[in-house]
Amino acid sequence: MAAPKFSGSGHTAKDPLDTWDFSSPLTSLWINRFYIYLGFAFGISLWICVQIVIKKQNKNSQEKSFSKATRHLMTNGSLSLQKKEIFVSGVKIFYGSQTGTAKGFAKVLAEAVASLNLPVEIINLKEYDPDDHLLEEATSKSVCAFLVATYTDGRPTESAEWFCKWLEEASSDFRFGKTYLKGMRYAVFGLGNSAYVSHFNKVGKNVDKWLWMLGAHRVVARGEGDCDVVRSKRGSIEADFRAWRTKFISRLRALCKGEKKSCGGNCKKGKCESNLHGSQQKDLASHTQDESHHRDPEEEEPCESTSEEECGAEDHQSLNSVVDVEDLGKIMDHMRKEKREKEQQEEKRSLGKIEDDERRAMITPALREALTKQGYQLIGSHSGVKLCRWTKSMLRGRGGCYKHTFYGIESHRCMETTPSLACANKCVFCWRHHTNPVGTEWRWKMDQPEMILQEAIENHQNMIKQFKGVPGVKAERFEEGMKVKHCALSLVGEPIMYPEINKFLKLLHQCKISSFLVTNAQFPVEIRNLKPVTQLYVSVDASTKDSLKKIDRPLFKDFWERFLDSLKALAAKQQRTVYRLTLVKAWNVDELQAYAELVCLGNPDFIEVKGVTYCGESSASSLTMANVPWHEEVVRFVRELVDLIPDYEIACEHEHSNCLLIAHKKFKIDREWWTWIDYNRFQELVQEYENSGGSKTFSTKDYMAKTPHWALFGARERGFDPKDKRYQRKNKSKDISGC
Repeated sequence: MAAPKFSGSGHTAKDPLDTWDFSSPLTSLWINRFYIYLGFAFGISLWICVQIVIKKQNKNSQEKSFSKATRHLMTNGSLSLQKKEIFVSGVKIFYGSQTGTAKGFAKVLAEAVASLNLPVEIINLKEYDPDDHLLEEATSKSVCAFLVATYTDGRPTESAEWFCKWLEEASSDFRFGKTYLKGMRYAVFGLGNSAYVSHFNKVGKNVDKWLWMLGAHRVVARGEGDCDVVRSKRGSIEADFRAWRTKFISRLRALCKGEKKSCGGNCKKGKCESNLHGSQQKDLASHTQDESHHRDPEEEEPCESTSEEECGAEDHQSLNSVVDVEDLGKIMDHMRKEKREKEQQEEKRSLGKIEDDERRAMITPALREALTKQGYQLIGSHSGVKLCRWTKSMLRGRGGCYKHTFYGIESHRCMETTPSLACANKCVFCWRHHTNPVGTEWRWKMDQPEMILQEAIENHQNMIKQFKGVPGVKAERFEEGMKVKHCALSLVGEPIMYPEINKFLKLLHQCKISSFLVTNAQFPVEIRNLKPVTQLYVSVDASTKDSLKKIDRPLFKDFWERFLDSLKALAAKQQRTVYRLTLVKAWNVDELQAYAELVCLGNPDFIEVKGVTYCGESSASSLTMANVPWHEEVVRFVRELVDLIPDYEIACEHEHSNCLLIAHKKFKIDREWWTWIDYNRFQELVQEYENSGGSKTFSTKDYMAKTPHWALFGARERGFDPKDKRYQRKNKSKDISGC
């Protein structure tokens, strides 16, 4: 049956497609969808291009702004770029000095730092409170340099004593911990003398260790300055400092650039740690710092090295660096080689096998300059001569020295010299200001005694010639002064250290020159082996072990035993012997009984008691005018001492030198003193001694002479020769005919 059909207003069934209106906008969009997609793609591309152009313009604008700022900085020098990271904000130089050397080095270092356009500050450790300020150095991005000297017994100097004490206690105090100074960067240069073997640079080593234990980071290896010109690697402490300063400044430049460690030239390609910046550098820093703080300081000490052996920057690797396994063997071989060479060198020294041409000259360029400025005429490599002020005085017809008053020396004919500028003590009252080297044995090149004596006489005569025609100089005394008659071997240093001292004395006596030799009582064997001299002096600056250590500051560990042994050796000498006591007020004037015991030990012929001479302010001495006793105080000390030694009496006095002479009673004959010397008779006796090969000896009484009245203690002249101009002017209204 066919489907019914509808007509009229009725609905007929249609296909869905027949109901779609192809003229609608949606249909158009669907048909043209390709063009729509294309338009979207074009728009996005255009937006991307616009963004690229904008960014490029911004970049160019920033570059122009930076260039303009740079030009402004070059022209005005005042613009600071805030975004630039500062790695070093400045340098603080701390010093602890006793003689002024460390302070001088601090000034020199400050000048070098200032040349890098870095703020620099010099700080005396005496004026620095570590409890309040040291922690600030860990956060200030500054670099701290410590220049510290080692004083007696390895102790710090007075100015650095509190700082070192605080640092030592803090390093072992659990309340501070191993990270207390984390972030602080430091460098240490120590000043010392290797002659004090057990205490050499002890303070510098300790400061380096204590800072390390508190978490501070060492930027350059510790430097060690050596005052001993023989053992110093570069010949002087100044040269040692210059070498360390160069390394410190070089390291400082690297730190200013942000380098973590200086490049030693052995880095793997593309892995140079000195080029690490930003987060890599910070990670490396934190890693190395944390690693170091987990070590036990008792088990592992900080890297010990001298200024010549850089840890990490040169031949050796530091504790805070990474060593490749293949490089470890080379490093160990290098260290073993250095150790072998050092041991061989020490062995050669101990066996005395170092040839003369391998030894260093005692007089270094720095020492030559210092002594020349003081008026010394230097001879060869270890000797010197100088014109005494009393020689100049007597040339003018004025008074002579106390030796003229006590023993009849003609001061204008006396040559003051020494065959050895080195000494074994560093006395606090040394008027040479410690410019001479120190040592406990002869380790220098040696000149022949003939050359030393010849040049000493020539230099002395040349200095005398300079007074020819000078107003006030007497012609007859000038002529006499050109002929040397006496030699005072007490200029500087320790003459008895010279290995050929006996030959030198023999040459003096052959030239009819008397010999007055002074020793510091530290070489008893040499005293025993010494041939006859006109008069042998031993300096007795203190009477107890503690005071001798404090005043003379000897280098020998067994200094007290040597001192006592030297006095015993003096007692066995048959020629004239003298104790020379230097009184230092508030130091050694209260040791009367101990002095009396020492007199009994050495039984000297004479005892010279002299008040210390103040030579002005000196970095080498802490003495002041308060330490100089008045003449009346010296007289009182001598009177009290004589009461304790019954075999002695006061014989002579020289008020101008603040000096008195105590003589053994054997020199008082028929109530008259015979302390003067018959020099012609002595020369005859010593010649007979030499001709007999030492078998024919002689005693002190064989060449003594009568002491004039004006030289005696209590005389109206008080040690002044009535013939002297100054005495005549002073007493022109008095009758001195009876003197």
